[in-house]
Amino acid sequence: MTETRRTDRMKLGGGFFHPTGNHVASWLHPDAQIDAGTSFRHYVQITQTAERAKFDLVFVADAVATRPGDLQALKRWPQYMAFFDPLSLMAGLAAVTTHIGLVATATTSYNEPYTLARRLASIDHMSGGRCGWNVVTSSNVSEAYNFGRNEHFAHGERYARAREFVDVVCGLLDSYDDDAFLRDRSSAIYFDPAKLHVLDHHGENFTVRGPLNMARPPQGYPVLALASASDTGKDLAGRIAEIVFSPLHTLDDAQALYRELKGRAAGYGRAPDQIKLMPGLNPVVGRTEAEAKQKHAFLQSLIHPDVGRSLLSTALGNIDLSDCPLDEPLSEAICVVGLRNGRSEGRQVVAMAREEGMTLRQSYQRFAGARGQRTVIGSPTQIADHMEEWFLARGVDGFLVQPPVLPSGLDDFVDLVVPELQRRGLFRTEYEGTTLRENLQLDRPASRYAAA
Repeated sequence: MTETRRTDRMKLGGGFFHPTGNHVASWLHPDAQIDAGTSFRHYVQITQTAERAKFDLVFVADAVATRPGDLQALKRWPQYMAFFDPLSLMAGLAAVTTHIGLVATATTSYNEPYTLARRLASIDHMSGGRCGWNVVTSSNVSEAYNFGRNEHFAHGERYARAREFVDVVCGLLDSYDDDAFLRDRSSAIYFDPAKLHVLDHHGENFTVRGPLNMARPPQGYPVLALASASDTGKDLAGRIAEIVFSPLHTLDDAQALYRELKGRAAGYGRAPDQIKLMPGLNPVVGRTEAEAKQKHAFLQSLIHPDVGRSLLSTALGNIDLSDCPLDEPLSEAICVVGLRNGRSEGRQVVAMAREEGMTLRQSYQRFAGARGQRTVIGSPTQIADHMEEWFLARGVDGFLVQPPVLPSGLDDFVDLVVPELQRRGLFRTEYEGTTLRENLQLDRPASRYAAA
C-alpha cells in the first residue's frame, strides 16, 4: 500500500545543548559568544532569532554536575562547566518572547516531583502555555555525589523512577480543575473546593500527598520530550513522550524508529500523531557547497588532540588513548573493547574505524564535529533537500537544529535555509497558535479527574 504525500508541516526546534554552539571547538571560533554559558543576553538573542524564523521551540540540555575526567582535556572543553539552570533560564526567556516553545531539561533522578511540578506550572503560566519538559534520568555518575549518593541509580531503576516521577508530576498538575478558580468578588468565593483534588500518592519511589498550590497550567501538562534510544527509553517514550530527540544517522534507521515509536504510542492507546520524532541535525550552511566545506574544515582544525582523545575514550568505554598515535588507524584491540562496551557511540566509532580505515585524528574529528548527531554540510538548497527527503519519507516529523557555532550558525540557517523550506511549503510562515501544543498539533490533555 502506497502512503499518501504528507500534508502536515515540518517541526523545527533550536537545540542549544552547548552555549557557544554544537561543535566541540565552537568556543574557539571568532564568531562564538565566548561567555555564552553565563550571558543571558546571548540566549535572548538566539531565542528571538529562532522565534523570528517561526521555530516551534528552543531546547536547553542540562547536567547537575560538572563533567568528570581528565582536567587537561576538560580545561580545553567547556561543556557543562559553566551554564545556567535551564528552568531559571526559560522563565527569563518567557518574558522576552511571545510564541516560541521553551523546553527545559530536568532530571527525574535528582529532583522531587512536587518542586518540579510547581516550577513547570509556573513557567507555563508565565509564558502563556509554552513550557516543555525534557525528561531525563541522568547519565553522569558525578551527579549522584552532589545529592548524597555514592553511586548512580541502576539503568532499570532510573527508568522505573522516571515513570513514577512523571505520573506524580502530572497528577499534581491536575490538583485543580481548569475552572476551579472563580475569583468572584460579589459572592466572596475565590475557588470551588469541589474542584480541588488531593493526589495522595504512595508508590515505590515517592510518597506525595498534594495538592499543588498552583492553578492547572494553560497546556494542562507541559509538552513532554525524551531523548533515550535504549529499549527501556523507547518504551517510556511510547508511554509518555510527545517529542523524541534521539540521534539518527541514516534514513533507514530514522524510518525504522519512526514506525516503532508510532507503534509503541498506539500500543499504549495514544494516537500516533501525538508523538513527534525530531532528531538532532547539525547544519553547516554556506552560500555555496564550497563555502560550507571551508567553514567545516576550519572548525575541525580547532579541535585540540586532548579533547579529541577524551571524546573517543568516553565513547569507547573510557579506554586510555593517550599513547595512541594520532595519524594511525585505531587498533583492532581497541575496536573490540569499544564494541564490548555496548554504548551506541562506541559502536559508531568502531564502525567508522573498521569500514573507512580512519586514523585516531580522523575518528575524533568525525565524532567530535557531530557530537553524536548527524552533520549535513552544504548550500541552503542541499540542506533543504536533505531535510525534505527525510520528512517526506516519514523518517522524521522535524528536526532539532543544532548550529555548530552560536549565534552565527543559527543566523545562517534562519536567513538561508528557512526561506527555502518555506518556499517549498514544508515549514510555516506564521504560527498557528499561541501555545506550544497548538503549534505542534498536540492535544491538550484532560485532567485525570475530568476523565473520570
